[in-house]
Amino acid sequence: MHDLQGASVVITGASSGIGRATALAFASHRARVVLAARRSAVLEEVARACEQAGGKALVVPTDVTDPEAVAALARAVEDAFGGIDVWVNNAGTGVFGPYTNAPLVLHQRTIEINLLGAMYGAYAALPVFLRQGRGILINTVSMGAWVPNPFAAAYTASKFGLRGFAASLRQELGDYPDIHACGVFPAIVDTPALDHHMANAAGRRINPGPLLYAPEDVAEAIIGLARHPRDEVAVGWPARAAQAAYVLARGPTERLIGAAARRALRRAGPALKTDGALLHPVPQGTEVSGGWRERNRVPSARPLSLSLGAALLLGATAALAYARSSGPRQRG
Repeated sequence: MHDLQGASVVITGASSGIGRATALAFASHRARVVLAARRSAVLEEVARACEQAGGKALVVPTDVTDPEAVAALARAVEDAFGGIDVWVNNAGTGVFGPYTNAPLVLHQRTIEINLLGAMYGAYAALPVFLRQGRGILINTVSMGAWVPNPFAAAYTASKFGLRGFAASLRQELGDYPDIHACGVFPAIVDTPALDHHMANAAGRRINPGPLLYAPEDVAEAIIGLARHPRDEVAVGWPARAAQAAYVLARGPTERLIGAAARRALRRAGPALKTDGALLHPVPQGTEVSGGWRERNRVPSARPLSLSLGAALLLGATAALAYARSSGPRQRG
C-alpha cells in the first residue's frame, strides 16, 4: 500500500506512547485512523490531534482483553469505513521485578494484553482481510521476543509467543499474497509505560539506560510496514545486535544479560510498588514520550546510532583508501 491517504487503520493502545505516535503518523498521511484503548477521554484528545494533522479519526473505546469488545471494534470500523486496510496490534504492558514478587494476576494480565489481545485482534481483522483479499496486520513486538528479559518474565513469554503466533499466521496465509502479518521489534523506547503503565513488583526504580529510542521512531517503522510489508523489522541496532548474539551464542548471551540485569537491580534506587495500569486505567501517562530523554538530557538513540554508523563508515572508507594508496607498487 504505497499511498496511505484514505486508508482505514486500526490502532490499539492508541492513547499514549507508540500507539499515539503511530496514530499521528498515519493521520499526517491523511489516513482514517481508528483509535482503540480503554481511556475514552484521552482518545478524544488524540482524535482531535489526528484531525489537526490532516487525517480523520474514529474513537472506539476497547479493552483488548475482551474478545467481544475487539470483535465489536472490527464491526465498527467496517460500518464506518467499509473495510480495514491496516490493523496495528500495539497495546502492551509488563511487570517489572522478580517473578514471584508480583501477584499471579499481574502476570496473567500481561499475557492477556500482550499476547491474547493481539490474537483477538487478528481473529477480528483476518476475516475482513480474507473477504477483501488484502490487508496488513502489524504487531508491535519487542527485542524481548528475540532475547529474554530478566525481571520481566511474563512480558518475555508474551513477546516470544507473539512472534511465534505471527510466524504461524504468515505460513497459513501463504496463498494470499496481498494479506500480510508483520512485526516491528523495537529496542528500548521512551514511553509513559516505563513510569506509569507497567507494574513494579521490585520496589526499585526502573532505569532503561541511555540508549532510548523515540516512539516516533517506531511509528515511522510501522508506517514503512504499511507501505511496504515485511515479515520483521527492528527499530534500533541494539535489537538486531541482541538477536544476532542470542542466535550465535545463546548461553553466554543469557548469562551476560542476566548478570547485568541483577547488578542493575541491586544498584537501583527505591520506588513504590504498583500495579500500574494492568488492572485498571490510570490518569497518568497520556503523552507520546515518557520524558526519560528530557530528564536525563540525552537525545533519541536513533541520531546517535546514525552518527556512529556514519563515523564507522567514514573510518572504514579512509582505512581502505589508505591501504590501497600505501600498497606495493608495480615496478616500471
